[in-house]
Amino acid sequence: MSGVTRRKVVPVSVTFEPHFIVSYGVIRVRRREFIGEVGCVILLPVAALAQAAGKVWRIGSVSSSAVADQLLHALTQRLAALGYVQGRNIFVSSLTVPPQPKAIEGAITRLIPDIDILVVWGTIGGAAAKRMTSTLPTVFLSVGAPVDIGLVQSLAHPGGNMTGVTFEAATDTYAKRLQMLKEIVPTLERVAVLGARGDPNVPFALVSLEKAAPAMNVQLMPVYVESANDLPTAFDQMVRDHVSGLIVVAGGLMFVNSRLIAELSLAYRLPSCHGFRETVVAGGLISLGPDLFAIARQGAVYLDKILRGAKPADLPVEQPDRYEIHINLKTARRLGLEVPASLLARADEVIE
Repeated sequence: MSGVTRRKVVPVSVTFEPHFIVSYGVIRVRRREFIGEVGCVILLPVAALAQAAGKVWRIGSVSSSAVADQLLHALTQRLAALGYVQGRNIFVSSLTVPPQPKAIEGAITRLIPDIDILVVWGTIGGAAAKRMTSTLPTVFLSVGAPVDIGLVQSLAHPGGNMTGVTFEAATDTYAKRLQMLKEIVPTLERVAVLGARGDPNVPFALVSLEKAAPAMNVQLMPVYVESANDLPTAFDQMVRDHVSGLIVVAGGLMFVNSRLIAELSLAYRLPSCHGFRETVVAGGLISLGPDLFAIARQGAVYLDKILRGAKPADLPVEQPDRYEIHINLKTARRLGLEVPASLLARADEVIE
């Protein structure tokens, strides 16, 4: 990564609000109307949108992202560039639900009878899809470690009904995040590792971190939460454990609570490293991670190949096109930290 891009970034909210999207007509179920884990969905008949002649491919998407609408737009834009027009030769139905396995499984169950291809976002979504279907062609996007959690046999030869794009570029990504945090805080000795209980990303992250920590003279303190309500208590625990830094495991629950995690990190004066740029925009210290919108566009290419006759089993899993470093200098100053010039030079974005 070269050069330093400096620009003002206005913090944006990534508060999660469950809703459903059906094609380009949007049916939203607001939080106060949200009943059960998925709620009621009305899927419009494909025939009502299709042209009189020609195949209309039905694509179903399930996401737990706080920016699900924008990611879906990036995917459908790329599909349009590849020749797929909504209502002419494709019909895209999308459901956005909380980052909970049962909610995601419920959404997939509702979509499966009416679609030809399934798109799932995030590691929890990929794991849920694996449990729900072994035959429906499935493209997973932004999944932490698809081989480690059993989604595919290997990156080169998936071997089943699933393929897609990973979130982590390699097993040492978390080690690199720890290294960056150590560069900013050379005295770092005890680091909390915050993750969602049951999230398949957590064991993968800990394996990477545990290999790297001894060489950096760092002790790891895993901290688990089950919901956003657990986060304040988790930070209290970090204080009791006398940690001096925080690594946040990238996952659905962490992403939709980016702002709260950033605010708590500042309130407890914990230098933090993340997988998502959005958390740094909200006040986190530093992040190393892929561009989620680029991943969405990569996903569209997979859909094109499958629609043209390719089998997921034969389409190698791809890694993100590139990783980016984002640094919040305003947060560094509030924490009394100085970011090394060498790290600033590697940054893709510096928020001042």
